[in-house]
Amino acid sequence: MQYKTIVLELLKQQTEFYDLLRITRRLLPTLEVCAQQLKDNHESWKETLSQAMPDSDPSQINSQALELALKELEDRLRSLSPQDDGELPTLDNAMAYLVGHTSIN
Repeated sequence: MQYKTIVLELLKQQTEFYDLLRITRRLLPTLEVCAQQLKDNHESWKETLSQAMPDSDPSQINSQALELALKELEDRLRSLSPQDDGELPTLDNAMAYLVGHTSIN
């Protein structure tokens, strides 16, 4: 699975944040952290779903787990969009939020 590719596409959707990461040369570290979080959350969801639905097809569980993990990451990234006043959160605050956020599973 190409977690970094998926995360890169999600980051590109948050254009202002993506540009800020690129300009400050923090895109690669952010990409790596988010990709690892996506992978970890995907694995966690697979385990949770496998236990909850032991008779389900493993490929179905894998797909559902990825959808759930992606939704969590998309929600976190969306929360980094410009605030009501049109300003982005500071890069340090955004990075702390992304790095410190873990799955609730």
